[in-house]
Amino acid sequence: MDRLDIKLWKLAAKGQIVPDRSLLKTPEQIAAIRRSAALNTAVLDHVAAHIKPGVSTAEIDALVYDYTVSHGAIPAPLNFEGFPKSVCTSVNDVICHGIPDEHEILQEGDIINVDVSTNLDGYFSDASRMFAVGRISDRSKRIIEVTAECVELGLRAARPWGHLGDIAHAIHFHAQACGYSVVEEIGGHGIGLAFHEEPFVSYVTPKGTEMVLVPGMMFTIEPMINEGSPDFFVDEDNGWTVYTIDGGLSAQIEYMVLVTENGVEVLTK
Repeated sequence: MDRLDIKLWKLAAKGQIVPDRSLLKTPEQIAAIRRSAALNTAVLDHVAAHIKPGVSTAEIDALVYDYTVSHGAIPAPLNFEGFPKSVCTSVNDVICHGIPDEHEILQEGDIINVDVSTNLDGYFSDASRMFAVGRISDRSKRIIEVTAECVELGLRAARPWGHLGDIAHAIHFHAQACGYSVVEEIGGHGIGLAFHEEPFVSYVTPKGTEMVLVPGMMFTIEPMINEGSPDFFVDEDNGWTVYTIDGGLSAQIEYMVLVTENGVEVLTK
């Protein structure tokens, strides 16, 4: 048993939730995941250059698929648990898992979350950004700004040997202080060797709770911030698209991070 195993064992004996060693990435795995992350960022940059009124969400899907495949990778969402497209496009009151559609045309004033995930040589990366379609209202600007602030505050709260709850507390406190709510049942996830790994990353749990942040852990920080109620419903027809219960706006920004000995490194955003 090495020093890390002993430290994890002692924390577990005190009732702390610690990651399985399989969740701690090796230097070789981290190097391969970095390559996937770099491509994922390039895909989002490619999409950013094409967001404008009149573009359909199906066109965004095509941009993601073509760019990803031309660089030797696979869009991770494609056929994942039956998801039919290469990217999630969530417009206005869609919280997440919006399915690209040729009939969904972006309009001046819309806001859209584009969630890109990449499988390069069996290594996974993930990130999402919010985009303004043309000129947007102050109301729309504000929810995007607050969501960005929440992610940055969550990132600052993350530190090796802290807890996932430290991130959640920082995000939840700021969102509520600004008059917004945080979706509770949907959160972030571990990533790297699979698209979705343990742990589930909540953004509403108390400081000092949840899994200990151990160097080598990799996960997403991706709070979903709602204008009104945190409650939602899922589209009955497609079984995927998640809408705010009250029709209010929702925004999400996703970073993928690596816990290191000295802090937390952002791999994608």
